[in-house]
Amino acid sequence: MDRISLKTAAKEQIKGKIGILFIISIIVVGISFIAGMILGFIPFIGGIISSIFITPAFSLSIVLVYLKVADGKTPVAGDAFEGFYDFWSAFKVTFFVNLFTTLWSLLFIVPGIIKSFSYSMAMYILAENKGMSALEAINKSKAMMDGKKMDLFVLGLSFIGWSLLCFITFGIASIWVVPYMSATYTNFYKALKPVETIEATETVVE
Repeated sequence: MDRISLKTAAKEQIKGKIGILFIISIIVVGISFIAGMILGFIPFIGGIISSIFITPAFSLSIVLVYLKVADGKTPVAGDAFEGFYDFWSAFKVTFFVNLFTTLWSLLFIVPGIIKSFSYSMAMYILAENKGMSALEAINKSKAMMDGKKMDLFVLGLSFIGWSLLCFITFGIASIWVVPYMSATYTNFYKALKPVETIEATETVVE
C-alpha cells in the first residue's frame, strides 16, 4: 500500500476544511469534557452512561465526518452529532472491540495489539453499512485487514514526527495534524475496500 499516495491525498482533502474540522473537534471534545464532569458526580453509573451514549457515538461521528472529507465533501458543524442517530450500534462495536482486544491482551500484550489492528476498520464499516450488526462489522474488519496489519502499523509509525511536533507546540500543531492523520487513516480504509473478498458472519469472532 502506497503510504505517500494516501498522505498526499489526505493533504488535498483537508485543504480549505481545517476550520470546520477544528470546530467539529471542539464540539466533540467540549461536550465530552462537560458531560464527563457532570456525569462524574454520579458514582459508577455516570461512567457507564458516558461510555454507552457519548464516547462511541462521537467516535462514529468523527468517522462519518472523515468519510465525507475523503469523498471531497465539506462537513458542517452538525455532523459532530451524526453518530448519535445510531449510538446503539456504535456502542456495541466499541464494546466488542474493547472486549476482544482485552481478552487477547490477557494472553500477552502483542496478541492484543495485533487484534486491535484487525478490528480497526469496524467503525468505518459500520458507518457505511447502516443496520449492520456489530459482530458482522468486526468480522468484516478482520477479513479486510488480513495481510494488511503491518501496513497500518507502519503508517502509524510514519506519523511519529508529526506527533512530536504537536507535543513541542503544546498542541497547536494538532489543529492541522489531527485532520491530516484522520484523513490518511480514512484513505487507508477506502483503499482496502476493493480487495475485501471474504464474507464475514456473526458467529465467528476471535
